[in-house]
Amino acid sequence: MSRGFVKEDDLEHAGTDVPERPVSQHANYVTLNGYHQLEKLASELEQKRQILSKKKDEQAAIQQLAMVNRDLRYVAARLESALITQPDVSSKSVVFGAKVTVEDEAGNAHVYEIVGEDEADIKVNKISYTSPLSRALIGHKLDDTVTWLRPAGNQLLTITAVHYTN
Repeated sequence: MSRGFVKEDDLEHAGTDVPERPVSQHANYVTLNGYHQLEKLASELEQKRQILSKKKDEQAAIQQLAMVNRDLRYVAARLESALITQPDVSSKSVVFGAKVTVEDEAGNAHVYEIVGEDEADIKVNKISYTSPLSRALIGHKLDDTVTWLRPAGNQLLTITAVHYTN
């Protein structure tokens, strides 16, 4: 586009109009640990916001500030809608907050903790309660065999242990 058709103000604000992070339509169940993680993230983002706000003349800082502000709005919304859920430690069934050990068809053991969407991190075996694996496990008991519906093909899993931590 020719420079004749671009307003100077448009160039100044390039990169500062970042799209909002989508908020899940599911209930925002969180573990107490997940809630504290959100609080910590909000605090870290606020600190970044304060630092970036002092660099009003730097275009890169302005762009980063837009992203930090967007992330702060997201985290604030998640904290406001959080439903802290403690598992019933006497439960015999798999529920939100459970740490579940399963054995796959090849005899390999896997341990997963069922947590809220924002706390989920497969690298540390924390899975969202909305995930297909969690949905397959929730409501079942020790020694039950469940079918995990996967795009790569369904897999049978046997629940070998269910633990709850406070």
